Amino acid sequence: MERILEQAKKVAQSAEVFMISTEQTPVKFENDRLKHISSKQSQTVALRIIKNGRIGYSITNDLEDVNILVKSAVETAEFGTTAKFQFPAASDYPRVDIYDASIESVSTGQMIKLGEEMIETVKEHTPDVTCEGGVTKSTTAIKILNSEGVSAEYRKSAFGMGLEGTVIKDTDMLFVGEDESSCHPLTDTKAITSAVIRQLEWAKEQGKAPERATLPVIFTPSGVASALVSPLISAFNGKNVYEGASPIGDKLGKAVFDSKLCLWDDATIPFCPGSRPFDDEGVATRRTTLIENGIPSAFYYDLQTAALANTQSTGNGERSGARLPTPSASVFVIKPGDASFEEMLADIKEGLVIEYLMGAEQGNVLGGDFSGNVLLGYKIENGKITGRVKNTMVSGNIYHVLKDIAAIGSDAKWIGGSFSTPSLYIPALSVSSKK
Repeated sequence: MERILEQAKKVAQSAEVFMISTEQTPVKFENDRLKHISSKQSQTVALRIIKNGRIGYSITNDLEDVNILVKSAVETAEFGTTAKFQFPAASDYPRVDIYDASIESVSTGQMIKLGEEMIETVKEHTPDVTCEGGVTKSTTAIKILNSEGVSAEYRKSAFGMGLEGTVIKDTDMLFVGEDESSCHPLTDTKAITSAVIRQLEWAKEQGKAPERATLPVIFTPSGVASALVSPLISAFNGKNVYEGASPIGDKLGKAVFDSKLCLWDDATIPFCPGSRPFDDEGVATRRTTLIENGIPSAFYYDLQTAALANTQSTGNGERSGARLPTPSASVFVIKPGDASFEEMLADIKEGLVIEYLMGAEQGNVLGGDFSGNVLLGYKIENGKITGRVKNTMVSGNIYHVLKDIAAIGSDAKWIGGSFSTPSLYIPALSVSSKK
């Protein structure tokens, strides 16, 4: 990497070298049985330069291929985007614990046993459920150098497991599922199997079709993730704000959401798979409050977008595949409230619990719209769950839905290692159903 940087500095005003190395071992199950075990290793080096005010970029998987890498970056700079930023100088980074060495000693045999335990436990409860899922461990090493003096690296571990189940009866299909992830090895499957069994229990009976077009709805943490997160992530993306595509781009300091709603982005949470000490551009990560008591207070940026918007990067530059860094949410956290799930249920005479919404991102996500089929949801009658709902759709706009929140749950839960949310009780949501 040092050789690449030195050579790039000879032909460009400034340069940055980024390297990511990953080792991953996934264990996959399908149709209740072990399907395959594999081990994957990859290493990618990316070179970004600024030459004559323009950005040049190239990548390689061959560290010996220095000359071609630099030449390619120079050639792309001729037609590259105008650079509005400068590479960051060396700085202090927060200490973020995200690596557990013990993850590397977890054997594939132990991983197989975890997967088999999940399947056996769920099938003991519901013999006709067909299960698939997996257990995966990985380690990732990141290193970045630039011509301004940055030389930084970190190592991250991740362990995840999940289970999906399908129950088919004639033309009816029921889908259930749960997953968990951490930077530590996971050794207990109970959190996953208990959640799946709870879903199967609630779905045993078929609930009556909703009788009204507008109903109160409780989104479980998984429901929040499947329906409401994408529009929020898009709304606070600095690139969308700069381009005028975000509905809240001019709403900083104004009451937009319910005063109970607080949201932040924080990549410094210890042992959270989405955390890191610096972003993919060498900028220190931090906690950025996005919504404080219903009021938007900030957006998240990478270097280029922040410079265009005449502000500072928030440490949210992220690379995906072979692409240049773009603003990306790292770890979204919705502050939990003090209402229990049971208290929210008890308050509803007729309504829905939404566990998973399918197709929510097909609407105008930038505009805040969401709509989709309730893949897994339950009917509430007189404060109790009476069964699963079928052939039901819900739709809404997050700026209307999150403007009036009846209650925020105390049941905060991590979804996918990069999003933490409690249940949200929405007093009115548009519902349509085929009876």
